[in-house]
Amino acid sequence: MSDAPAPGAMPDEIDLHRLSHFPITFFAIVMGLMGLVLALHSAHETLPWTAPLAQGVLVFAALVFATIAGFYAAKILRHPGAVRGEWNHPVRLAFFPAFSISLLLTATACYTDLPQIARVLWVLGTVAQGGLTIAVVSGWISHRSFEVGHLTPAWFIPAVGNIIVPVAGVRLGHPEISWLFFSGGLIFWIVLLTLVMNRLVFHNPIPARLFPTLLILIAPPAVGFVSYFQLVGKVDPFAHILLNTTYVFAALILMQIPKLLKLPFALSWWALSFPVAALTIASFLYARLAGSAAHEVIGLIGLAALSVIIVGLLARTVLAISRREICQPE
Repeated sequence: MSDAPAPGAMPDEIDLHRLSHFPITFFAIVMGLMGLVLALHSAHETLPWTAPLAQGVLVFAALVFATIAGFYAAKILRHPGAVRGEWNHPVRLAFFPAFSISLLLTATACYTDLPQIARVLWVLGTVAQGGLTIAVVSGWISHRSFEVGHLTPAWFIPAVGNIIVPVAGVRLGHPEISWLFFSGGLIFWIVLLTLVMNRLVFHNPIPARLFPTLLILIAPPAVGFVSYFQLVGKVDPFAHILLNTTYVFAALILMQIPKLLKLPFALSWWALSFPVAALTIASFLYARLAGSAAHEVIGLIGLAALSVIIVGLLARTVLAISRREICQPE
């Protein structure tokens, strides 16, 4: 049967039909907004006015998170078959941990002012992240066959989620669990990096709709640097490797900007936001630890770029929703 609504369908029937196409990739919006909150927090020593701004953005991001989660919960209840279809989709499967990552980022953003709420969200996010990582990786190595063309940097998302766990986990008093997730995430990142680079170099280019996911290359080493510092409490040679790997990938991505600007909008464009936030946070952290003016400048540039990206993506997403360009069958 066709997925299209029947001729003469009532508006509420059409809305329910659109709900069946509500994509899991919407949670990438929450990742970007919470990344902005954390980037503003990280800049407060240089720009004191960013602290109250971060609180306002946190409230807005939490409302967006609740709204998206509500819609996806309704989709699970009303259209379980569509959810199974996303789970079996070779690309969208990797986006399911974006939900647990959103919980972990929210917990980290709440830690300073709302530590008890942060603790609850961190536990929920960690449990969900662990379960989703095992489920996603099991899906990758199951009897289903994947083609090289299915592989994109979006496959890093489960690994990134694991590496995020220590950012708040260590401060909440869970170092062993934090080491467990950091270790698993680091290994998956190394394995997937090898596979993704092979795909990028030796196979067909990533489709235009998914090309913005290339920026996800920046996120694992940037988040890894912040988490590793939380775990060991110092900047050692391995920390330097993680931070500078972030800058190497950022330089590679900068060369792709002209191509990115020519692409039509899709929700995958939100893949630009969190990696830039991670780079900004890592830069401000190192600037504070090492007293590096150069890294502080990088952080300020990253924060400015992130702010422009978030505002632009929000405006374009609202426009796409108003035009009913989103929640349509592919």
